This record gives sequence, C-alpha cells and structure tokens, in this order.
Amino acid sequence: MLKQTLLGFIVPILVLLIWQAAGSSARFAGIVPTPWQVALSWYDWIFGSPGLGLNPYLGTWVSNVSYSAMRVFQGFALAMLVGIPTGLAIGWSRLVSDMLDPMVQGLRPIPITAWLPFSIAVFGIRDMGSIFLIFLGGFYAIVVNTTQGARDVDRNLIRAASMMGATSSQLLRRVVLPAAMPSIFTGLRIGLGIAWTAVIVSEMVAVKSGLGYVLWDAYYVGRMDIVLADMVSIGLMGYISDRLIVLIERRVLLWRMLQNH
Repeated sequence: MLKQTLLGFIVPILVLLIWQAAGSSARFAGIVPTPWQVALSWYDWIFGSPGLGLNPYLGTWVSNVSYSAMRVFQGFALAMLVGIPTGLAIGWSRLVSDMLDPMVQGLRPIPITAWLPFSIAVFGIRDMGSIFLIFLGGFYAIVVNTTQGARDVDRNLIRAASMMGATSSQLLRRVVLPAAMPSIFTGLRIGLGIAWTAVIVSEMVAVKSGLGYVLWDAYYVGRMDIVLADMVSIGLMGYISDRLIVLIERRVLLWRMLQNH
C-alpha cells in the first residue's frame, strides 16, 4: 500500500518540477506563475478577507466552489434520474430501442459548446441554463453505458428467472438491473467528469458565479495565478466527487467483489 501511494506521487512531483522550471525561466516570466506563487494566491483566495468586496479573489473560493458543486449535483442528479431508466428501457425492449436509440445516437455527438446559444436563448443568464448543459453532458454517458449493461446480461440468468415464474417487471428489477450495475457505475463516473466540464463551460458564458466564471474573469484581467489555482480546484473537486462514486459503487457491488474472490 505504501509503495502504491509513493508511486502515485512520482508524476505529480515531476510535473511540479517542470512547472517550476518553466515559471522561473526568462521566456515564460510573467506569463506562467510558479507553483509557489499559485499556492499563495490560492491561499488568499480561500482564506483571505474579502474586506469591502473590491477584490473578487480574496476569501471567495468556498462560495464559488459551492455554486459550481450545487449546479453539478442538480444537473447530474437529473441526468441519473432520466438516463438510468432510459438506458434500461432501450437495452431491455426492442420496441423502445427502435424508438429512442436512433435519436440518442444522433444527438450524442453534438458537443456541449454547441448547445450554449440554445441554452442562453431559452433560459437566459441563469442557473437553469447551466443545469441544462450539465444534464446533457451527464445524460449521454449514463444512458449509453446503461443500455450496454442491460444488453449484455447473461441470457442464462434471464432464462432461469423466467423458468421460475418471474414476470417482465421482476426480471428487469431483480435480474437486469443488478447485472447492469457495473456498466451503470462506469457511465456515472464518465458522466460526472463530463458534468464538471459542462459546468465550467456554462459558467464562463451562461452564469455570473462559480469556478468557470472566476476562471474566465481571472484570465480577462491577467491573473494567471488565479487561473491555475482555479484549474487545480476544478481537478480537485472532480477527483473528490469521482471517489465518492467509487465508494458508493464498492458498497452497492460488494456482492460482486465477494463473488470474484
């Protein structure tokens, strides 16, 4: 365990050393701040006193993280509520698959940025536009992986349950859903990563708060130290939320881990 932990620090340390060298060189001086400069600015952004509120990069980190996290939670929760049942229905029913799958596959390649003008036109510069884009970002990853999981269920399990008198709804609830869970959680993890991308994109344009808004505002005024601190913050929040999904997955799929051992 200790060896694995130490190995995980090798690449980050190398990145920091390269970053420090680049920030200290004459070529990138004033353009790329050093890790130490970013750390100091990040500290002030988190713990600094906002005073009269004239400096948006003092003591506002928690509030901006909260805005972004809440939007991700709302959009991603909506994507789960719609995406999982839709994916199960497409994977289980040939009729539903014929009706919905072509539309899903046709809309899925459209990037989140292409939906921005539509979102602003319909929802304006408000949270709902950001939540809509997050929903789209998470929905397709969830529905595609759930569909594949439902289609890959061992047919022998379905036949055995049918021979024991299980109805279609019982098959779906007690056989297909548990068997599809590994694929569903894969979709959730991918969808959550896309959701964080979507919230940053949407906050740059569609709302006036959150990590995405700070990222663009800091770039506009030339605060690259805050830009990099913001990027690290986004990565940190994405990592923490992914670990939460993994923790839930391990608890839900404990039976599968025991079965493999």
